[in-house]
Amino acid sequence: MKSLLRGNVAMGVSKTFSGLNENALRYLLPTWMSAYSGVLLRLGFGAIAFWALSLFTDRQAVHTSVRERIGLFMLGAITMTGYMTFLLLGLTYTTPISSSIFISIEPVIVFIICVIFYQEKVSGEKLIGIVMGLGGAVLCICTQQKSSIATDPLFGNSMCACSAVCYSIFLVLSARYLKRIDPVTVSKWTFLGGACSAAGVVCYMGWNAPVLDQWIFSTPMLVLAFVLVFPSFISYFLVDVGLKNLKPTVVALYGYVILIVAAGVSYALGQDHFSWWQMASIALIVASIYFVEVAEHKPTQESGRRLS
Repeated sequence: MKSLLRGNVAMGVSKTFSGLNENALRYLLPTWMSAYSGVLLRLGFGAIAFWALSLFTDRQAVHTSVRERIGLFMLGAITMTGYMTFLLLGLTYTTPISSSIFISIEPVIVFIICVIFYQEKVSGEKLIGIVMGLGGAVLCICTQQKSSIATDPLFGNSMCACSAVCYSIFLVLSARYLKRIDPVTVSKWTFLGGACSAAGVVCYMGWNAPVLDQWIFSTPMLVLAFVLVFPSFISYFLVDVGLKNLKPTVVALYGYVILIVAAGVSYALGQDHFSWWQMASIALIVASIYFVEVAEHKPTQESGRRLS
């Protein structure tokens, strides 16, 4: 029970930061930094922070083999860099709420991955949930109109969909590592891999981050500081705590919190306009997660009845 409470509290706090991150990134992009530079700033800061933290947790750290370290490095280089790059590219052209809609379908994507690669059983409820979740995402992509806020919603939403796929793969694979390896070790190697990969992308695409030329207590710098410290470091540490104590599908379910926080702040700050199509997308995705999660817990409930 304590581990479940620890995992749920960690995920609640983590995804609250992530929800605010959507709005903070939308403020910074593309005026104060490009998507590629933003990814390098986030992953670079996260790598430095987790390696510094590992100096204090090294005694409790589990010994890892060279193969495991290479695996974690590549996991970060591919899935984490892909996730952040697609996310920031998407937020450059769409709104925080639309981006959060795609984050919310991560439980569905995680389940699809588990079905394909880990032979998880598909029930009628889960199949309905998958169809509804994907339908909500498609509805968002096809109906959002171009505006002064969303300059290219079709491209932006497509990038956010790719981002959700990358993060779902990251959740599934990192959860397997976390069964044996401590969270700090997992994070320091995945962030290092991500930072190295992002540096290569910036060398090719070019560096553009005028936010770093601003006064340290200016609004752009304070927003960047929030993005780097909370969503890029503390939030990921808490996600590892969540994965250590909860199922990947349950961790992905906390994407709901991102949607709620991002929607509230977006409407308050004028970063999005109300749309019935958008509400329909959200309703479909909420219903899809309900079907997936009900089906997910049925075996546990039935086995509990048999035991009693």
